[in-house]
Amino acid sequence: MSLAPGLQLRTSQSLVLTPQLAQAIKLLQLSNVELEAVLAEELAKNPLLEARTGESGEAVVVREDRELGEEAPEPPGADVLAGAGDEALDADWREAALELDSGYEVGSAPEEGFDFDRLAASETSLCQHLMSQLEGHGGARARAAEAIIHELEETGWLTTSLSDIASGTGLSLHDVKEGLALVQSFDPAGVGARSLAECLALQAKAADRHDPAMARLLDNLDLLARGQMAALKRICGVDDEDLADMIRELRAYDPKPGCRFAAEPDTAPEPDVIVRRSAGGWVVELNPANLPRVLVNRRYHAELKRTPQSKEGRAWLSDCLGQANWLVRALDQRARTIVKVASEIVTQQEGFFSEGVAKLKPLTMGAVAEAVGMHESTVSRVAANKYLLCERGQYELKWFFRSGVAAESGEGASAEAVKAAIGKLIAAETEILSDDTLVELLKEQGFDLARRTVAKYREAMGIGSSIQRRRQRAIAGKAA
Repeated sequence: MSLAPGLQLRTSQSLVLTPQLAQAIKLLQLSNVELEAVLAEELAKNPLLEARTGESGEAVVVREDRELGEEAPEPPGADVLAGAGDEALDADWREAALELDSGYEVGSAPEEGFDFDRLAASETSLCQHLMSQLEGHGGARARAAEAIIHELEETGWLTTSLSDIASGTGLSLHDVKEGLALVQSFDPAGVGARSLAECLALQAKAADRHDPAMARLLDNLDLLARGQMAALKRICGVDDEDLADMIRELRAYDPKPGCRFAAEPDTAPEPDVIVRRSAGGWVVELNPANLPRVLVNRRYHAELKRTPQSKEGRAWLSDCLGQANWLVRALDQRARTIVKVASEIVTQQEGFFSEGVAKLKPLTMGAVAEAVGMHESTVSRVAANKYLLCERGQYELKWFFRSGVAAESGEGASAEAVKAAIGKLIAAETEILSDDTLVELLKEQGFDLARRTVAKYREAMGIGSSIQRRRQRAIAGKAA
């Protein structure tokens, strides 16, 4: 056998992830907020990219009418513009926007005037509210009260020990206790409490309802939680009517009085897809309020191209144009992919959109991927951080992919449908239903479940056991 060196020619195929392909994949899985940040970065470093808002122009219409069963006709998109050659350079700016061709308005301003009082109230924090009440007080007690105010939690509770506050401020423990008493006298009632019992007691004192019987009830809240009414009546020395009155009073108190001053975060995400009912079925559209409107400034490119440039300058300009065209095409493809996947979800879960969560079916990403001719990982990227708005509310696309349980129909039922059925049965119960009884009733509705499965779904919904519900009903009966 010869060991001499030699040359051999071989051919093979391999998948190479180019930077542009990696960018397209990244854009697909970004949320609207993340996409805006990426586009802002691209606009800053590429002079041929321009952002346009609220202007008309050539648009890529992304829409699908499910009653037709196929996508609406597509006007010339980014690929056509990018392939137009030099003829397109002298034309006006070509907008590669993703705009919606419909009259559906999202986020329109209300006609009534703005409520400035509400704005002022939301900007007043708990700390500011308490500090305003501290004005006029002086001495060591006021300094201790100020330190305590800055230590309060958002709920209005004080979790820092008084000894730690005393050592941190250099004040005596007596002064800190006096400062706490001052804070606890402020509005809202219950602020500065160190426990639930103390919080409720402060509110009872403010309402002039803190008598010895109420004090004993607050000292035995654990018995109230367990529904031991007989023991509470004996400890408090009251009858059924007085105990029910005290329980009713406690229910009117706020266990977290500071939360009313906490600004409500605007965390509701903007929907990416809008699904609306039409005469013949469902129309799936992208939300026009969130569509990225990016254009390639071809007039500016033409002007730069006509100016004398070095070889490096021409290469840089060509690279900028290529990157701009690729970004436009990637945004176009991202929008169409989102609509395609969302449309298939609407098709698969049409029962939910028509009749509600009880008709939600089991659905996997693999099934949607097979139906739309995509890879399952692509569907997963589309479903990540994307939201769908319909007449039943706003849902994350991932929410529609549900595991299933056995059903007599053979198609199975989603876990959400089972939870809805359990919740409906418990809400309508006149006598407390045990888990075994729920199993039998669900079986009559076509759900074949084990008792432990019913218990798991019930606990996931935050519904107590039959014993707990019986105790809650007894407490509610006392307070009624």
